[in-house]
Amino acid sequence: MRESLLVLSIITFLDPAILFLNCYTSLTYGIYYSFFEAFPIVYQGMYGFNLGQMGAAFLAIVVGTIISFVIYNIYIHKTHVPRSRSQKTPTKPETVLIPALFACSGPSIGLFLFGWTACPGIHWIMLTIGIVIYPACVLILMQCVFLYIPGCYPQYAASVFAATDFTRSAFACGAVIFLRPLYLNLGVGRGCSLLAGLTIGCVLGIYLLFHYGEALGRRSRFVAKW
Repeated sequence: MRESLLVLSIITFLDPAILFLNCYTSLTYGIYYSFFEAFPIVYQGMYGFNLGQMGAAFLAIVVGTIISFVIYNIYIHKTHVPRSRSQKTPTKPETVLIPALFACSGPSIGLFLFGWTACPGIHWIMLTIGIVIYPACVLILMQCVFLYIPGCYPQYAASVFAATDFTRSAFACGAVIFLRPLYLNLGVGRGCSLLAGLTIGCVLGIYLLFHYGEALGRRSRFVAKW
């Protein structure tokens, strides 16, 4: 138990790939929950929805999740698995990040669309499309991360997953507290723009991890030991 807790802390702060992934998943997870705080401000405050109508807007999250689930599974079973089986040597862990290269820009797009179309002069369906885009892309990002971690760190996978789960859950817990004042003080548009700017910075990190993850792994003492 003591060794597992120590590894959990050490690998989080000493391995740059894991540190980045923990920060990125925490940010996207926290923003995901921030939508729940923005719904009353936008749908009830701006569009005059009643409680039942506002609740129906949450179905956009379900729609986005189903769409990404279908797309991701088609990619895995039609592209990734056949390609992995056709190779004589084990595939690099970074190959599971390929869908993330396309999905990583989606959260920023969804946030900008939600934030700057949230006004009575624009039909509510436009900002709802932004809600569909965000969870759809976040689901794909999360799946890529959850496949990448055990591929690179099989010996410490449990500790890394525990660290990732703790950091993103802790940030999401705090996000629901400070993001409502953020929306109220900055406005939904500027508040979403601030959050979108943070996710844009993480797009570069995903591309760097895909292209240079193998080089980082060679320098890490936590890489796979077969």
